[in-house]
Amino acid sequence: MSHETILTNARIVLPDGVLHGSVRVRDGRIDAIDAGASDVGEDLGGDYLLPGLVELHTDQVESHFQPRPKRFWDPIPAVVAHDAQMAASGVTTVFDALRIGSGPGENRLAGRASTLVGALVQAADSGILRSDHYVHLRCEVATPDVVDVFDDLGVSDRVRMVSLMDHTPGQRQYADIEAFRTYMVGKHNMSEGEFASHVAELHELSAAYADTHRGAMAERARARGLRMAAHDDATLAHVAESSQLGVHISEFPTTIEAARAAREAGQAVVMGAPNIVRGGSHSGNVAAAELLAAGLLDILSSDYVPASLLQAVFRIVADDAASLPEAVSLVSANPATAAGLLDRGSVSTGLRGDLVRVAPYEGASGAPVPIVRGVWREGMRVA
Repeated sequence: MSHETILTNARIVLPDGVLHGSVRVRDGRIDAIDAGASDVGEDLGGDYLLPGLVELHTDQVESHFQPRPKRFWDPIPAVVAHDAQMAASGVTTVFDALRIGSGPGENRLAGRASTLVGALVQAADSGILRSDHYVHLRCEVATPDVVDVFDDLGVSDRVRMVSLMDHTPGQRQYADIEAFRTYMVGKHNMSEGEFASHVAELHELSAAYADTHRGAMAERARARGLRMAAHDDATLAHVAESSQLGVHISEFPTTIEAARAAREAGQAVVMGAPNIVRGGSHSGNVAAAELLAAGLLDILSSDYVPASLLQAVFRIVADDAASLPEAVSLVSANPATAAGLLDRGSVSTGLRGDLVRVAPYEGASGAPVPIVRGVWREGMRVA
């Protein structure tokens, strides 16, 4: 049975401009985009109409699964709650980033990855979720079991992306050991002696496994045709290595030199939207705004704050750092292309009718606060 949705009197954010007009979605695809208000359809009252957002790296589902230390929620309700939060933030395509690879002092999440992957796959395949979900496996290469776990979990068709991570302190994200000390002592209440022992153990694991497992994971990703991301590259040597492994995406490069080298190697550069909203990196690394100004930023990820995607878009525009269509592409067309999802990511005829209604609002601090007032996935209202 045919289904049609018409949204009218909207400021439609197109790839190359903003049009006051109407969008018609028929049987899940955008069928027409017309200038001017229509006599039929839902009146959006002049609000913005954006393409549905595409999120490549959010680990928020883990927070719903483990809402407090050592306390785990039923995985299906956890996935459903996470999905509702993502949809309410305007995200219609989600790559849920789940860590695999268990190291010392872990909070047991990595050891339960199979449970969470199973819940995500079951919920997505059963049609109970609002957004379109895929699995992004965050592979901690400096751990003994990461390859074995991937061999168990990576067979699902929902697994579409892997990232090669190495959080060993003293390099990459934690090149500044004091930043790592602040994180571990603050979050895990480690004493100074415990911290020193923990760092020594992590260095031993890295020496034993990191290089071997990085190559093994890349080989498996290539064999399965998965999108592959490097994580926290900091040096030219890091980028050269990731390029040789066949990496498509550079997630959160920590220096402008690494970001520039990644772009020259044909990798799409991803930075955190919270970095834009907060005005910098919480680890003291390069700021996303600096990469944007240098023309080296392709994609924004919400990472740990789902609502940050739209907040970052409107902050970029308010700061005159980019036009609205350019800023929107960072959270829609560009991540869709990087993920190989060429059927979505912009308000264009023939593409999926994934759409978000946004009303701008000025917060108490004067910062823009985008209010999501409606979300459609393939023309069907989901939020």
